[in-house]
This record gives sequence, C-alpha cells and structure tokens, in this order.
Amino acid sequence: MTYGTILYDLSDGVATLTLNRPEVLNAFNDEMVREVAEAVKAAERDAAVRCLVITGAGKGFCAGQDLGALRARFERVSFREHLQQTYNPIIARLRALEKPVIGQINGAAAGAGLGLALACDLRYAAEGAKFRMAFSGIGLAPDSGTSFFLPRLIGYARAYELAATNAPLTAATAHAWGLVNGLFPAEQLAAGVRAIAVKLAAAPTKALGLTKRAMNRAFQMTLDEALDYEAQLQDIAGRTADHHEGVAAFLEKRPPVFKGE
Repeated sequence: MTYGTILYDLSDGVATLTLNRPEVLNAFNDEMVREVAEAVKAAERDAAVRCLVITGAGKGFCAGQDLGALRARFERVSFREHLQQTYNPIIARLRALEKPVIGQINGAAAGAGLGLALACDLRYAAEGAKFRMAFSGIGLAPDSGTSFFLPRLIGYARAYELAATNAPLTAATAHAWGLVNGLFPAEQLAAGVRAIAVKLAAAPTKALGLTKRAMNRAFQMTLDEALDYEAQLQDIAGRTADHHEGVAAFLEKRPPVFKGE
C-alpha cells in the first residue's frame, strides 16, 4: 500500500503503522486521519495481520491535531462533526479490532495522539517519552477517548489533575502509574516492541481477540453478566483450530504452532 503521511509494513504477522509527519511531531491533518483509518481497516481485514504496532517517525509519537491545518476552518467548524468524522471512528475501530494493538511510544503523545496511544491494548515507551492531555491548554475539553481511557488506567484524581493542569507526564511516572506496560532506552524501543509483537503474532489470534472483546464489554457489565458473556465467548474459542492445536501440543509435550484460526 502507498500512503503520503504514514508508512505501513507487514512482516512476520506484524503490521507496523508509522505516523510520518515528523516535521510537526506527526500531528494529524485530514490526509493522515484518512490514511490511518484506511490502514487500521486494512489490518482488521487482512488475515495475515495478527498484531498491529502503531508508532511515530522522528522524535514524536503524535502531537494530536495539527492546529495550523485546522486554523482556516475554526470559525465554521463543528467540533462534534469534526470528531465524529475523524478521531472517533479510528478510536472505536482500534478497540473493536480483535487483534493485539501495541503503541510504540517513541516520543511526545498529546491530545488526540494521547487518545490514539490509550486506545492501544499495550503501550511501551521510550524512556524520554512524555504524555500530555493538552486540551485545556487551548480551552477545550478532552476528546479522542481520553476521558474514557485515562481514568480507567490511572484513576480519576490523577486523570483529572493531568487534564486540568495540562501538566506533562514523564514516561517513568506513566510506567509507575500503569499507563504504559514497559520502558526501553530510545535506541532499543523498536527492537523491544518488535520482539513482543512477533510473539503475540504467533499466539492464538482468535482467542486473543475474544479476550479483548470480553474485557471491553466487562467495563459495562455486572459480575453475573460478565460470567455469562465469558461462557458464550469460550464456546466460540473452544471450536477454533488453535484450541485443538493447543490441547494437542500440551498432551504431546511440544510447543504449539498457532495459525490464528
């Protein structure tokens, strides 16, 4: 696939989507929004993709909305319509994507860029990366799923403080608070994430997808409802080829070879 504002690569079952506007810290313009949406849809539909990694080119992960690109439309823009046509579909599709999604946070993640990072299932950051809500700094409320994900990851008080003060969050503190799963020196981040992604791509893809589906739904369920839903999903997982391979490998005392089927 050929894109103008992103790079997309697939190897060893891992699709890597790289935001590629490094001159503006990979801030979103209309073209990049459209291309990211297309790439995520392609990863969803391609059976060869069993794990998706999202990262940024250069020094930043994603600085959010490119305000320069939007400035000419400020007077006539409907923020609701803008979000419904841009970031909301991307965030929703990432959460519905029944394959592991890893955020490789190589630098600053702010605003909608933070929302993109939070929508990933796992996040690994360079030691120098920083996170910032950014919205209150320009007189806006949170969007791009940040008000949903951030309190669930780090708690309400910490999330509200970050939103209200617009203070940056260092990678070390983000790790301590559970916002990121692990840290790497900047020069080791890509290799470290790649190793994790390849391992996940070799895992039973359908089982991991059902796991994600269960955890997404559990946010809105009682315990009894969650137990019943788990039973439904286990019925699906139990009929997959990967389940049969896993049992056979266990009984034969050998490593399983999962095919994502």
